[in-house]
Amino acid sequence: MQFSHDPKLIDIAVKVNAGDRLSFADAVALFATDDLPALGKLADLVRRQKHGRVTYFNVNRHLNPTNICYADCKFCGFYRTPRQPGAYTHNLEESLTLAGRAVREGATELHITGGLNTKLPFSYFTELLSSLKSHYPQLHLKAFTMVELDHFAHFYKMDDAEVIQQLIQAGLDSCPGGGAEIFREPTRSMICAHKCDADRWLDLSGKVHAAGLRTNATMLYGHIESIEDRVDHLIRLRDQQDKSGGFQCFIPLAFYPPDTQLAHLPGPSGVDSLKTIAVSRLMLDNFDHVKAYWVMLGKRLAQIALHYGANDLDGTITEGGELTESYSVESNNEVKMSNNEIIALIEEAGFEAVERDTLYNRLERPSVSFA
Repeated sequence: MQFSHDPKLIDIAVKVNAGDRLSFADAVALFATDDLPALGKLADLVRRQKHGRVTYFNVNRHLNPTNICYADCKFCGFYRTPRQPGAYTHNLEESLTLAGRAVREGATELHITGGLNTKLPFSYFTELLSSLKSHYPQLHLKAFTMVELDHFAHFYKMDDAEVIQQLIQAGLDSCPGGGAEIFREPTRSMICAHKCDADRWLDLSGKVHAAGLRTNATMLYGHIESIEDRVDHLIRLRDQQDKSGGFQCFIPLAFYPPDTQLAHLPGPSGVDSLKTIAVSRLMLDNFDHVKAYWVMLGKRLAQIALHYGANDLDGTITEGGELTESYSVESNNEVKMSNNEIIALIEEAGFEAVERDTLYNRLERPSVSFA
């Protein structure tokens, strides 16, 4: 039986099977194909060569210390100005309370991101990390995007190395991949004019990697960006990974329009999301992991995405976060699953569910449902 009716997809499959790196034009052709099953099969082949049937998840909690931010990104429904209703900044005790609840619920990771709040001293963040690490040393602190690190360096007038080292000394274990959005101009400036540019985001990632920490990388898709914007983004990430080697997971983030300045847009379709997952897996040959972030895809589409190149569903997410509070496609913004529920989701899709820590070490523990 013929692999595909799309001759370009057949040619690309030959390159993939030969282990050849795909080009910009290849990625554009992959997005353009109407043979979705064949695209999925090709991405699934690569996924299974890397991971077999293993699909990872972790038990984690999101902590957003503050939602006060000056960036005013058009796609964000999370940020508030200082005087807006709903604006907040957690004090240390509140953050420790949230962390304690996470530990009791079985979390191994605290995912910490927040707004760019100019009212806070740098010591707020170092004390947050050191207090969390002191009280709950078992928690891996995955904290602060490259956009936040850029803000720290500029606003507090510190060298990048000084920012990174002080955070590490305080307890930073790794960094999340947010703030990448879309690298290519002019799209980036149109959706997040006040954030650092692509070169700065990538340069800071390299510096964090050089300091010995792993990070993730994201791409926000399904808004005003073009297919060429997406491909450019993937290739820049691939190039940076060639240089510094510290990215461990790529997370395509499906844009969720409600409560944003781009609420008039429809957001990505299910087909678009599956294509994006598959193309990411095929283009990012030097990334070990591609995540189907179930909070933004929805549980059912995330299951299907496991057959389109994804090998990770993220976590049980026992607390709403920047993305989960504002961008959940689950009914009633339901962003919580027990570990037994996520295991069932993975196994129903035909894969082996493996609980991991943040650095993708396999965890073994009794079968207990953390609610």
